[in-house]
Amino acid sequence: MRKIVDIDDQIIPKLKLIAALENSSVKKVIEKAISRYVEYKQNEQMNSMPLDQKEDLGLLLLMQQANTTSVVSEEALFKP
Repeated sequence: MRKIVDIDDQIIPKLKLIAALENSSVKKVIEKAISRYVEYKQNEQMNSMPLDQKEDLGLLLLMQQANTTSVVSEEALFKP
């Protein structure tokens, strides 16, 4: 996804310096910083959730990973 973002003029030289030190591009430095921030916020949100909401989220994630194309017969499902 391509987005245009206004960046403060004081930050640009700092980004260029970090990119030069890491032998990377400014774009990669910004992407890395945003990824870390998003991960931090997700962890922060997960830590503030009550246990029942964490369980619900885990179940939702498992259900999203399930293979919806395979079918189990009724006999196999209720077989003792």
